[in-house]
Amino acid sequence: MSVTSDLQIEPVIRRWPEPRAMLRLIKPVTWFPPMWAYLCGVVSSGISPSGQWFFVVLGVVLAGPIVCGMSQAANDWCDRHVDAINEPDRPIPSGRIPGRWGLYIALAMTVLGLAVGYQLGPWGFGATLLAVAAAWAYSAEPIRAKKSGWWGPGLCGLAYETLPWITGAAVVAAGAPSPQVIVIAVLYGIGAHGIMTLNDFKAIEGDRATGLRSLPVTLGPARAAQVACWIMAVPQVIVIGLLTYWGKPGFALGVMAMLAVQLGAMRVLLRDPEGKTPWYQGMGILFYISGMMISAVALRSIGG
Repeated sequence: MSVTSDLQIEPVIRRWPEPRAMLRLIKPVTWFPPMWAYLCGVVSSGISPSGQWFFVVLGVVLAGPIVCGMSQAANDWCDRHVDAINEPDRPIPSGRIPGRWGLYIALAMTVLGLAVGYQLGPWGFGATLLAVAAAWAYSAEPIRAKKSGWWGPGLCGLAYETLPWITGAAVVAAGAPSPQVIVIAVLYGIGAHGIMTLNDFKAIEGDRATGLRSLPVTLGPARAAQVACWIMAVPQVIVIGLLTYWGKPGFALGVMAMLAVQLGAMRVLLRDPEGKTPWYQGMGILFYISGMMISAVALRSIGG
């Protein structure tokens, strides 16, 4: 009998989370959209951040690493059974974050987010309350908005783009943003529904097995990609029209150029939605967020 045949290889059962797995749990790659949207809000307010840089930096950190990171931890905890099918190497199903540590991390970051949001005054704290509520409503029962391919991405888009944009403008101005700022922020949040729909393409198998009705599951990849493209494009067309109406044709032309590049990328995406979605997320979305900042700069001198 060989020595190797007598060896019993026992799985390693961790008591504490692996540090690298904790970082992966809060997904730094997802922090950028709300951080960028917060900066768009600061720019669109038309108020110089001079003397308020502490609140600008604190708001960016709150929007990205803290609140967005918390939402990712909460989502991974609530999705641990789905991830066991789609991505078993993720921190929780792989056991690198054992037991209920995923939940504890999400709850601790929720408390941290509220504490930091309180430092931003009533507008910042109110927005933080909404962001935290949206994060848990998206992932957790009994609401679990992500069960719907319409409500889930919509809630995500508004929480990732609209809410931090309005918050950035309100914190710097110490008051409500102009109606124009709110309208543009809402339009880009609606457009982000399409971006969130594309994110669901990587989880089709697990979503179908666990009853999550994402658009790629209910409509099929081809139709879901078409819907996502329309939802991303139409709000930008409206932004272009509004900027032109508000006397900012040069900025409208800039947003139009960003949309034109996206439309070219969408043609590539629609030829192979499942295969090209990662490519589009890396390339096409760059021009979407570039249009956001162009619009923010235009808003500095509109309606303020």
